[in-house]
Amino acid sequence: MFLLGLYGVGCPKRVVRVDDRAVSSQETRQQQQDLERAREEAARQEREKAEEAAREAARIKEEEGRRAAEAAREAERKKREFERSLVPKKELPGIEGKVLDSRLLKDVHFDFDRYDIREQDAQILKENAAILLKYPDVKIQIEGHCDERGTAEYNLALGERRANSVKKYLISLGVPAERLSTISYGKEMPLDPGHNEQAWAKNRRAHFTILMK
Repeated sequence: MFLLGLYGVGCPKRVVRVDDRAVSSQETRQQQQDLERAREEAARQEREKAEEAAREAARIKEEEGRRAAEAAREAERKKREFERSLVPKKELPGIEGKVLDSRLLKDVHFDFDRYDIREQDAQILKENAAILLKYPDVKIQIEGHCDERGTAEYNLALGERRANSVKKYLISLGVPAERLSTISYGKEMPLDPGHNEQAWAKNRRAHFTILMK
């Protein structure tokens, strides 16, 4: 307990006694109120965080659903595009089932008596590989062809080496080996029947055939 002296003009001196316990009680109530407000504020912030997290989760789920729907539509579009690119091909010896050509898959060509992949043809194979990777159900046969010069036996072997070079390159680009097969037609199926360098350059090629069971 402590004493307060109060003075006023023309007033006699008075002494007021204040109980320390009353002051302490007021401070305790204030502290409790402050603590309660702090708890309420913390709870409010937690609710806001939870609500924001729920909104973000819903947004992410909606975005994932939208992307999945777009991917499905794009896959269907690409499938239709690939199907439109297919054209029937005449029956080939040694192949059972339906065979098709695709306008999307481009031939690659070779120098005379060579089977290594040229730089400009490597780019074509990269584009072909990208197409094949988009359509994982498609299986292809790689045909090796030669020009008319040389013996039939030699050109059959050279055509096989050309087809295998292309196959190995496609595998290196990620196309599964089980989707690729090879065959050599040597000089028996020229693209251009001419007997000059221009025709020969066209005939030294690897061609892609779609195999359908």
